[in-house]
Amino acid sequence: MTCNFDKIIDRHGTNALKTDALAERYSDADLLPLWVADMDFATPEPIVSALKKRLEHPIFGYTQTPESYFESIINWLKIRQNFNVKRKWLSYIPGVVKGIGMAVNVFSEIGDKVIIQPPVYNPFQNVPERNRRQVVHNPLKLVDNQYVMDFENLEKIIDKKCKILIISNPHNPKGEVWDKKTLQTLAEICFKHKILVVSDEIHADLTLWGRNHTPFATVSEDAAQNSITLGAPSKSFNIAGIVSSYSVVPNDKIREKFYNYLIANEFDEPTIFALVATEAAYNLCGGWLDELKKYLESNILFVENFIKKNIPQIKVLRPDSSFLVWLDCRNLNFNHAELVDFFVKKCKLALNDGEMYGIGGEGFMRINIGCPKAVLEKALLQIKLCQKINLKNQFENLKI
Repeated sequence: MTCNFDKIIDRHGTNALKTDALAERYSDADLLPLWVADMDFATPEPIVSALKKRLEHPIFGYTQTPESYFESIINWLKIRQNFNVKRKWLSYIPGVVKGIGMAVNVFSEIGDKVIIQPPVYNPFQNVPERNRRQVVHNPLKLVDNQYVMDFENLEKIIDKKCKILIISNPHNPKGEVWDKKTLQTLAEICFKHKILVVSDEIHADLTLWGRNHTPFATVSEDAAQNSITLGAPSKSFNIAGIVSSYSVVPNDKIREKFYNYLIANEFDEPTIFALVATEAAYNLCGGWLDELKKYLESNILFVENFIKKNIPQIKVLRPDSSFLVWLDCRNLNFNHAELVDFFVKKCKLALNDGEMYGIGGEGFMRINIGCPKAVLEKALLQIKLCQKINLKNQFENLKI
């Protein structure tokens, strides 16, 4: 399979959120976009070809879900994640974030508490709050540039109103791949307190450096019987615009309650293109994904080396997975507004600022390195130039 990850593809004018929402989100349409979590690489050719083939038929009517769709997911999870999933455990869902919202509504009441572990993907906070649940924080601890879960604090904050804990596995924004022991401990605590674990595993197939993803439901029987796993091919194969997510629920009672809700509201019915894209991705694109991960590793090394040499005030926290890199910018000595201003107005870059991910995200920025190396180099050169100017201004101020 030919994989030209160096090809620069202009996404402007395609309604791509990454490019065409810059004026709305950053008040400047002329920024280099390295923010929202999709990649600037062409979708794998087998997926495009499968979609084109389906487009040759001129009718796009109501569509049944073939068993081959579920088989493609089952086979992929077994081979790639060592996750042995039974057919009855699976359902299509119309998006991972939507799946979180559905779980919140099915398994908690208004006023109940949902636990999250910031800094973490911001919908974990937004979705429960907008559904009138209380969000309880168990902040992660940063130890030697790695995040660890604070189980002592978790036990302290749990009360009878805590119904759900949402975990990012692997972690977003840092890209932490949680080890089996950590997940087992989390499973034990949540099972003991009857807190349902919703595990967002959308970045599971993008593990790097030889690391292996551990699905939460596989670490123990407690985990399997007290969890909902949410996954998708969207991040791995750059098809986020084709809603193609799924859920895995081993427990009979939890599954019946959750899937009855999906069925009642027809949330379990995929679109034509979700079916086609998922099967093509999982059946035909494993080699493409392997090449992608090598390219991402190369990009990460490039970022690490460039910043270490040219902008040592910024520290790169190497991700274990995905195309998102967590930058520790605290040594730039900016407050939050100044940090955002530096990257947007000075460097002319659109990144995600760390504060949006909650407690512990202050002073950090998330950069998307899922782009051609030439684009990444341009972004880093812009940071280098602006930091030189910043240091010069600081020096001049000291002289005054």
